[in-house]
Amino acid sequence: MTMSYGQEIKQVPQINVNGEGKVKVVPDQVCISATVETKGSNAKEVKRQNDEKMDAVLKFIKKMNIPTADFKTKQVSLNPIFDYEKKKTTYDATQTVEIVLKDLSKYDELMEGLVQQGINRLDNVSFESSKMAQYQSEARKLAMKEAKLKAEDYVSVLGQKVGKAITISDNSQVYHPRPMYAAVKMEAMDAASNETLAIGEIEITANVSVSFILE
Repeated sequence: MTMSYGQEIKQVPQINVNGEGKVKVVPDQVCISATVETKGSNAKEVKRQNDEKMDAVLKFIKKMNIPTADFKTKQVSLNPIFDYEKKKTTYDATQTVEIVLKDLSKYDELMEGLVQQGINRLDNVSFESSKMAQYQSEARKLAMKEAKLKAEDYVSVLGQKVGKAITISDNSQVYHPRPMYAAVKMEAMDAASNETLAIGEIEITANVSVSFILE
């Protein structure tokens, strides 16, 4: 006769809490993604016009004394667009330049010059910190400290102590402030380029969920 015995699973007393840490930082650099877009009925001419405008843009960027390592062109394309109603093909050429500007005092001059030299689409403007990894680490530590303090508050009335952490889940997010006109079309950009820039702060937030053993 064979007998089997179920093994009792021992429950480990534990507490699950959330913690949040925030660090606010004034940005010291801005990342800009801007595009020259040209359209027309002749593919060769459209491409030529696009190249000329981007060449003028790159020369202006160099004139601003931005290091070569801090800007690059990408996403070069020439696409045919067929109009089924008119039975006609037109062409759309685009080139995108990505710039990291580390002297924010040049921001207004740079943006205005980019528009004047041929940029007609802003894809992204993001203010950042060159010490982002350091501030993210600080936010995570603050979040863990808050989680442990919460756990200690909850169990203090029970005569128990907070032991080791057995699980940690991290859900951190970073907010990159943008000027109000960052993602608008160039028609509105001309009027906005003379405005005073209010950069704001980057708010680096770390959110953690922690399970502690109770002793």
